[in-house]
Amino acid sequence: MVALSPEYRDSALAALAGAELDVLVVGGGVVGAGCALDAATRGLTVGLVEARDFASGTSSRSSKLIHGGLRYLEMLDFALVREALRERGLLLTRLAPHLVRPVRFLYPLQHRAWERLYAGAGVTLYDTMAMNGGLPHHRHLSLRGALRECPALRKESLVGALQYYDAQVDDARHTMFLARTAASYGAHVASRTEVIGFLREGERVTGVRVHDLEHDRSFEIRAQQVINATGVWTDDTQALVGERGQFHVRASKGIHLVVPRDRIQSRTGLILRTEKSVLFVIPWGRHWIIGTTDTDWTLDKVHPAASSTDIDYLLEHVNSVLSTPLTRADVQGVYAGLRPLLSGESESTSQLSREHTVGSPVPGLVVVAGGKYTTYRVMARDAVDACVHGLGRSVPPSCTQSVPLLGADGFAALWNRRRLLAAESGLHVARVEHLLGRYGTLVTEVLDLVAADPSLAGPVEGADTYLRAELRYAASHEGARHLEDLLTRRTRISIETFDRGVAAAPVAASLVAGVLGWSEEQTEREVENYRLRVEAERRSQEQPDDETADAARLGAPDVVPLSTAPR
Repeated sequence: MVALSPEYRDSALAALAGAELDVLVVGGGVVGAGCALDAATRGLTVGLVEARDFASGTSSRSSKLIHGGLRYLEMLDFALVREALRERGLLLTRLAPHLVRPVRFLYPLQHRAWERLYAGAGVTLYDTMAMNGGLPHHRHLSLRGALRECPALRKESLVGALQYYDAQVDDARHTMFLARTAASYGAHVASRTEVIGFLREGERVTGVRVHDLEHDRSFEIRAQQVINATGVWTDDTQALVGERGQFHVRASKGIHLVVPRDRIQSRTGLILRTEKSVLFVIPWGRHWIIGTTDTDWTLDKVHPAASSTDIDYLLEHVNSVLSTPLTRADVQGVYAGLRPLLSGESESTSQLSREHTVGSPVPGLVVVAGGKYTTYRVMARDAVDACVHGLGRSVPPSCTQSVPLLGADGFAALWNRRRLLAAESGLHVARVEHLLGRYGTLVTEVLDLVAADPSLAGPVEGADTYLRAELRYAASHEGARHLEDLLTRRTRISIETFDRGVAAAPVAASLVAGVLGWSEEQTEREVENYRLRVEAERRSQEQPDDETADAARLGAPDVVPLSTAPR
């Protein structure tokens, strides 16, 4: 089993510098990682480079839903919904059952007859289009039935409800698993490796020049085909080629709040209508995720900031149906992400296309943009198909519809053995269930660390949802290079604790310093940088608008600044 260890990264970079690849993917989000897996499983030689951490952009900051998009039915976008529901079924049942799980939603009805007929017809169509994709069908609830499912609702805010099923995922972990699975099929993947230029021979793109940000060195990677899968940075990456793209990407900001589970008494998630879109209240372990907004964003793309106005908007809308309103004091975490939307005629980002497109602006370069997290596999397949056309030789078709991610094979059987695993490891069965939901069958690698060092069996001080072994494993097997990677993406400590992970930071740093070869000085610097980041985020969330929030967030230094090399 390939581990994304520091040693692996060094060997991957050496391999990337030493040969001409069939396909090089630029961008380590869900689409880029999906492209690497698709190409590698077709027998191609593949590289994947990411300037920051895997999933550090949009792919760690979504609503964490794997869904067809119920509201797209209202827009009559049946093809997009059908495609997304098919992908939801694949992820739930075959590709990632250890990471993707069912979630129930309650849709409160406010009008007695017509709304139940109208919404009921829509949800019936939604279930039908899913073609029995591994989830139960919806059901109609009376007012009493709805309040039994969600006692937190104000009785006056509804007359009844519909309850239906979708699915959810820890997006950052799923993206990392995609990259790691691609590596297990022979792809060379490396984070903190920034593309600073493209190689050209005449009109054709023949590779890239990269800067290894960890070791401050630059080198060239040659490839017959390069895929630009950089999401909201698509236009910036195209500028490095010196060519205008065939399409443009606009960034739409969506923010989410995280509150403790006991603040909303409910056995089900909620979906609420707003004047612009929909609002979700999503179960998330010991928490709820509330989101999202949908506003144009033209400021810093690396660190999109949530303003006080954004937070008030979400609280106001969710409180309109809750019997006990939420306050700012209830908010444990806040995160903001940017959707890459294909730019169209509409000025409203909520009306821009969630469809994806693939183009080849110059020979040797393929660009993929737009889309939804749920349909990443289809986007990846289409992008690699375009590369195959450029390769000009016979290549097998995509097979990722039947390639489970690492940790998926045998998951159901291991889940059934969870009590035995608990007895063997000495952990409580609830801890084992938590680990199985994060690692699948790779849980045995985490338990091996505990067996070798029993001190790793204890919870992380300041973030007791997680075991100390999980942080060590993130650095030794999951490609985490910095404290921010550990606390914001390999775990969710940064949004699941009231102090945003500040207390856990020194513990986490001490657990991984040896694995990552940090000196005492660097260990202290990592902790301090993380503390400054949290302070900057808190300041930004007190600001009244995007401009002031952005300025406040940029007050914290990046742990690894992007290259200042000429572009």
